[in-house]
Amino acid sequence: MTKKQIFGIILFLSGSISFAQTKTVYENSITASDLKKHLTIIASDDMQGRDTGSEGQKKTGEYISSHFKNLGLSPIVKSDNGDYSYYQNFNLYKSGWKDAYVKINNTKKVFFKDYFPVGIVNIPEEKEIETIFVGYGIKSENQNDYLDKKIDGKAVIFLEGAPNNMEKAEEWEGSAGSKKKQKLAAELGAGYIFEISNAESEQFKTLNAERKAILSRFNRMALDKTNTEKVTSSPTFVISKSMAADMLGVTEKNFVKFIAGKKIKFPKTKTSIRVKSERGQDLVETANIMGFMEGTDKKDEVVVLTAHYDHVGIDEKGQIYNGADDDGSGTCAILELAEAFSIAKANGNGPRRSILFMTVTGEEKGLLGSKYYTDISPVIPLEKTIVNLNIDMIGRIDKKHETNQNYVYLIGSDKLSSELHQISEDANKNSINFELDYEFNNPSDPNRFYYRSDHYNFAKNKIPVIFYFTGVHEDYHKPGDDVEKILFDKYSNIVKLVFNTAWELSNRENKIVVDSNKP
Repeated sequence: MTKKQIFGIILFLSGSISFAQTKTVYENSITASDLKKHLTIIASDDMQGRDTGSEGQKKTGEYISSHFKNLGLSPIVKSDNGDYSYYQNFNLYKSGWKDAYVKINNTKKVFFKDYFPVGIVNIPEEKEIETIFVGYGIKSENQNDYLDKKIDGKAVIFLEGAPNNMEKAEEWEGSAGSKKKQKLAAELGAGYIFEISNAESEQFKTLNAERKAILSRFNRMALDKTNTEKVTSSPTFVISKSMAADMLGVTEKNFVKFIAGKKIKFPKTKTSIRVKSERGQDLVETANIMGFMEGTDKKDEVVVLTAHYDHVGIDEKGQIYNGADDDGSGTCAILELAEAFSIAKANGNGPRRSILFMTVTGEEKGLLGSKYYTDISPVIPLEKTIVNLNIDMIGRIDKKHETNQNYVYLIGSDKLSSELHQISEDANKNSINFELDYEFNNPSDPNRFYYRSDHYNFAKNKIPVIFYFTGVHEDYHKPGDDVEKILFDKYSNIVKLVFNTAWELSNRENKIVVDSNKP
């Protein structure tokens, strides 16, 4: 017997009950066990971390669309041949390095092994460069490593950090010190910058892996093929001691002695150095997945429920980032919400307004799936969309709430509509009665979460939004974000809160009014 049949029998046996009581029956169809069943599949290793455009993400999309079909939701995306689909297919353009190396006397140094870039470096054609070594690359009141040196577009090479006996050495140490030295070199006319890392061999391997992960995994996709990346004006690299020794024409052993303060002879003949760091683009096929439930007497007004089903994939070590909380929790919430409303509709209590259940792609790459929907191809005209409820990371707790799990952060509820805020408050009081934490709704919050999930693409179009969130934890964007760490009872209660809010928004007599424009 299906859930629809079971809840139909419950309503029949209950006799004459109020509309509010009816809502409670459907709310109770949202269970921790069902959420766990869905999440165990979506956040499994089989889905390979759901990186945008990956085979694992496509498998996840098939699971979601199959669920929508089984519930009887309508496909709403019209294809060129006139058929309708659950898939809003589109292309992204992934930038990356196609060919990158440094040649020292015709011996190639390996990108992300012997050296790595600082920021986006694009040198499409091989360039021969002239180098100049400037010690620690410091220019201060008491020390000037650039004295009597002509930079004139040369490749400046300098050591990380500062000499041991230097006053105020801390100004030139650490990441802040490196940035200061790199900026100084650029201002003095350096065409290229090479900073010699203090890291020993194994530590330098780790630095390379971390830098590669940062530069390759996040925010390197675009909707527009012509989108230009912010390329560094003075290409900057961090290099190993071994590579530095080769560039300067000395043995690594002697170079280590030099770093330790001993004098060594540098060769007078110049080392031939050539560099290339070519950027290119690959086409990535991906899709938003959506199912539509038509309303009754107010069907031309639409409530949009969203979560992102992509995550960050697999790292260089082969570790899978399953993203159970981010945002497997939101994705499975959409599946359960769709089922609850489908049961209601099957029993003659479908929503007055239409509902679009949508799992979007490319959130981890810069909110690209929701941006494609709102800015390029809104399947539902934005003027018909009355609200967006967005769910992103609702399965865990943060440090602030370790002693009180009965909370949820709400972001954006009062930004555009005071009515929406009050409806949300009332829905909470009449259902799970959680502590509603508005810390991240403060415009001065340094995390700026209001701008960091898919609801923002609706909000910027003056569509009222609520973002449901339980905060960042120690496994955020790490391999440890797994199903066994999800708090399913708490999680299911938050999904019930979203259901109650969506129920009121889709069934009330008047649509909510946009009466505010808070930052």
